Amino acid sequence: MALELKLYDTMTRTVQPLWAEDGEHFRFYCCGPTAHGPAHIGNFRAFLVQDVLRRTLEIVGLKPMHVRNLTDVDDKTIRGSRSEGKNLRGFTRQWIEQFHRDAEALNMLAPHREPRATDHIDQQIGLAGQLIENDLAYVARDGSVYFKVSAYPEYGKLSRLGEREISTQETTSAGRRNEADEYDRESISDFALWKSRKPEDGDNFWDSPWGQGRPGWHLECSAMSRHYLGDGIDLHAGGIDLCFPHHENEIAQCEGATGKRFARHWFHNAHLQVEGQKMSKSLGNLYTLADLTEKGYSPMEVRYALISGHYRQPMNFTLASLQSSRSALKRLEKAIEAHLDGSGMSKEEFKALAAPPFPTEWGLFEEAWRGLANDLNVSRALGGIFTGLARMAKANPGAVAPENDLKALAGIFYALGIELYHSGGETPAIVPEELQCLARERWQAKQDKDWAKADLLRKRLLAGGWQVRDRKDGYDLIPNST
Repeated sequence: MALELKLYDTMTRTVQPLWAEDGEHFRFYCCGPTAHGPAHIGNFRAFLVQDVLRRTLEIVGLKPMHVRNLTDVDDKTIRGSRSEGKNLRGFTRQWIEQFHRDAEALNMLAPHREPRATDHIDQQIGLAGQLIENDLAYVARDGSVYFKVSAYPEYGKLSRLGEREISTQETTSAGRRNEADEYDRESISDFALWKSRKPEDGDNFWDSPWGQGRPGWHLECSAMSRHYLGDGIDLHAGGIDLCFPHHENEIAQCEGATGKRFARHWFHNAHLQVEGQKMSKSLGNLYTLADLTEKGYSPMEVRYALISGHYRQPMNFTLASLQSSRSALKRLEKAIEAHLDGSGMSKEEFKALAAPPFPTEWGLFEEAWRGLANDLNVSRALGGIFTGLARMAKANPGAVAPENDLKALAGIFYALGIELYHSGGETPAIVPEELQCLARERWQAKQDKDWAKADLLRKRLLAGGWQVRDRKDGYDLIPNST
């Protein structure tokens, strides 16, 4: 039986079947990290959802060609490199390497191509030149190049934002301030393709037909997507905050230059909250993978928690959700281990089943597969796994499971990227809600330089059994006994 994968398309607002236009490879592009610091769990929610898509594409036989960029030149990377007294390449390399370590720990498949923006300056200059020739861009007096939004009538078709919202480009489609790149322009609706050299750029500039400067942030993805995947790709992915203005600008750049549709399918995941609040340094809840592993959680527990909700629904991440992930993984491991023992199969042999050829029939785990195949509903898939295991136990009282059922189960785990028997140790202590509130209040007092209040709250936390250990970008609460 042929397998089909359907996914919600942001452009049409409908669930559509996925297929490879060239009949050979499913070409998809994902907006990658900006290398100015460690990626946080909000970033990784997007990358993990994309990883589940990549794996599921492999199972249905669509042979994905996955490209994810590395942003290594923008306002933030330049400021960071100059403040640390490093050249741009050296500064961004440390964060790219950290991202790769985290991605590997989270069991993410490496993209087939991972281009850096600074390695593709010529392609970006060429694209900007095409847009000038097509009368869709202009050169400002200082040598900067801007896309003229008023000359492109289809601008806004992806995000469907009103004219007033589009005119400023200061707020993203997730309702957050757009801080990806900062620039001035003649019209507030126009956006930068090329930014003329400024003193604060230091040595970070390149020669162009319009003078020395550097590319605007939006240009790199359009140029690199076309370079590696050609015109008219199958799918473009990213967080919902990138829908506007970044993805809207990508469409204008590519379609304005070529006259061809840029992407047939747009895939966006909703944003992540932490403990019911927006992630921010000021609240001390901007977690990285290192922060969570220091608290005693394993990367696999973090992965399970971040993919477990539907990607189109906002997710509220809590430390309690990590404990739930730990409990669920242990239940799965225990249930599967009983079948492995009864079937005489080792854990390593079971893991080896998660490889091509993948099943086309899913048997007891049909419900789990249907969840994945219908808009990557991971919650339904996880429920289908537990249901399938219960049915397998009932159908096989001696715990001698047929290999085809175990093969189907291993295939579902491959799609989810979940590796069993990699969970953490003892369950970490949970900070009571009232003490979490005190900790947030203390952190805000520190930001306000109200040292007396901050010290008083620290003592109250200590009396409640918790030490506060401040970090550069937040804090951790540690039980007094540690």
